[in-house]
Amino acid sequence: MNQCYQQGQLVELEIIDLAHSGDGVGKLDGKAIFVSDTVTGDRILARLTHVKPQYAYGKLQEIISPSPHRIRPSCIVADKCGGCQWQHISPEYQLKAKENQVIQALKRIGGFDNSPVLPILSSPEILGYRNKATYPLKRSTTGNVQAGYYQRNTHQIINLNQCPIQDTRLNPILAEVKQDIQTQGWSIYNEKTGTGKLRHLGLRIGKRTGEILLTLVSTSKKLTNFQQQAEIWLQRYPNLVGVSINYNPHKGNKIFGEETLNYIGRPCLIEEFAQLKFQLSSDTFFQINTEAAEVLLNLLLEKSCLKGYETLIDAYCGVGTFTLPLAKKVAQVVGIESNQNSIAQAENNAEINGVDNVIFYTGNVEKVLPSLNVSPDIVVLDPPRKGCDRSVIDTLKKNYPSLIIYVSCQPSTLARDLEKLCQEDIYILECIQPIDFFPQTPHVESMALIRHNID
Repeated sequence: MNQCYQQGQLVELEIIDLAHSGDGVGKLDGKAIFVSDTVTGDRILARLTHVKPQYAYGKLQEIISPSPHRIRPSCIVADKCGGCQWQHISPEYQLKAKENQVIQALKRIGGFDNSPVLPILSSPEILGYRNKATYPLKRSTTGNVQAGYYQRNTHQIINLNQCPIQDTRLNPILAEVKQDIQTQGWSIYNEKTGTGKLRHLGLRIGKRTGEILLTLVSTSKKLTNFQQQAEIWLQRYPNLVGVSINYNPHKGNKIFGEETLNYIGRPCLIEEFAQLKFQLSSDTFFQINTEAAEVLLNLLLEKSCLKGYETLIDAYCGVGTFTLPLAKKVAQVVGIESNQNSIAQAENNAEINGVDNVIFYTGNVEKVLPSLNVSPDIVVLDPPRKGCDRSVIDTLKKNYPSLIIYVSCQPSTLARDLEKLCQEDIYILECIQPIDFFPQTPHVESMALIRHNID
């Protein structure tokens, strides 16, 4: 960046775009300036906070003239909390920005100049959609127990008593359990010193059933009077079906440890999804937006045009969220998942629903997939944000399934993997359907259909 610009300097900017991080983007002498809490069309004053040779970060100081896409946030701490970054952006423009994010990733990273991106589908709910919340805990300088999300780019907790994007039925529990922890005098973990016990408060709800799990993540398996307090919670909240402690004594950012001890009630809640019943524990993966996930599943079923005789592999299958509904439509399904607890729940969910044409394998997809003695007609990929290991792509290019359905929460890694799959014209990218799983944030889910090029 031009040397005349320095950290701390006040600059005037017009925001011309939104970055995949969620920040607004302005230009100074052709160099990008990233400023959070802004939107395309804003004219602002920003103070430069980090100045690099090719770009800089700024902090919003004043809105000179607001963008037509700017709205009033639903949350009073929206400009501080890192839980959701786009409450100040109209829902319509959020959708446009996310669709463009997918298009640009495919063009710049995947090399798809004319990518077949369909118009983005909105979430059925734009507030109150989250079925799970995990809040870090801390004590304030006055000794009060706090729970909330981290302030952007810090480990400073913004204390919350409610959150507009989580299921509203969880809000009373968040506010009251903090006070109960305070009353019990349980120690709060300090990540700098490694002392104290309680690290996180976890809440999960079945969107359709209303059943709730409450879990405290702790460095200790025992808390004084915990059994008595758990009984009080179970009596106080009619929808609460289980209280647990997740044991995580290790330093680092990983939220849940390997062991969860159920103290009262059930270790799992029941959720209804795609006319099936699912058991979900507090620490296994399930799509955060139940209603939007069902939109995606119905679209998947429509686009795959299943005939009933197919063999299907569901890689990264989790607790069987998509595996079991798909199994109802095909001859055989193989599910692969690295998390042993998820596989145990997937097998249990299959039994609960009378699904007997599924075989589950525990292990990393890159190791299990090449070892299977199966010739799949369809492969469903739903990897974590980092995308697929290269060996997974290579295996698919050798096995030639007629259809690959790739579900992704990260446009950049999706574009990278699609470029690899479509090399040598073995596969053709038929279409990509973005879906807004995460309103009020810059994150977007996408489903890509890739067909084997039989020519």
